[in-house]
Amino acid sequence: MQENRLHVVLADDDADDRMIFEDAFNEVRIAHTLDMVANGYALMQYLDEKPELPDIIFLDLNMPGKSGKECLKEIRADPKFKEVAVAIYSTAASASDLEDTFIAGANIYVKKPNDFLALKKILADILSISKLYITDGFNRSNFILSFLDGSKAHTSKSNLIMPPPYMPPSGPPD
Repeated sequence: MQENRLHVVLADDDADDRMIFEDAFNEVRIAHTLDMVANGYALMQYLDEKPELPDIIFLDLNMPGKSGKECLKEIRADPKFKEVAVAIYSTAASASDLEDTFIAGANIYVKKPNDFLALKKILADILSISKLYITDGFNRSNFILSFLDGSKAHTSKSNLIMPPPYMPPSGPPD
């Protein structure tokens, strides 16, 4: 991160969705840089080649070739990405997609809204929260946030889900 600017990367195969995302991001009043790639292979190559890691990766689930779920698993398998927040950004929002991606290590799940103002509000909320985690040094691996009702731009429609604290197994060690 340079000079308190959030470094954001979007991986989405839909050119129109990338354009709308970029337009909404450019209207958010939080200092940021945005890089975009068109598929999962390009994302993994980008992450491999860039010396500075992003603060947040927005990841479409349903990309041809290497899917968002495959990218998420690769990202979480590499310890160098442990401080990078991953936001799933998808038209899909089934309970199994939500559960699978949170189990695989996603921090944020956003169902793509159909409304530009809703998208702008969601992105502003995510950037604000992410900036707090970065500037205050919070552990990003312990937060989960979902925006499942993308048709409304109300934070009351988003759910903040905190995982339970780690509890060691009971009983004597083996």
